[in-house]
Amino acid sequence: MLLAVGMGSVFAILLIINYFSKLLIVVVNRFAPEEEHKEGRHPVSTDKSPIPVNIEKVINKAVAGVAKGMKVTNIKKHN
Repeated sequence: MLLAVGMGSVFAILLIINYFSKLLIVVVNRFAPEEEHKEGRHPVSTDKSPIPVNIEKVINKAVAGVAKGMKVTNIKKHN
């Protein structure tokens, strides 16, 4: 009996936390909406000089170490 009461009270508390969390999300979204992303925030560089070979090798090696079997196909400069 004690087990059922304990599990029931934990379940009820979790439901309360869940609904208050949803309410908090709705209130925050209403009064502080998400900022719009501006285009051109991180523009691609107009510099047409190629990326140095040593930097390209480091990028390829890092990607190969993290993403098994994937390769870099295109690298663009950002300002």
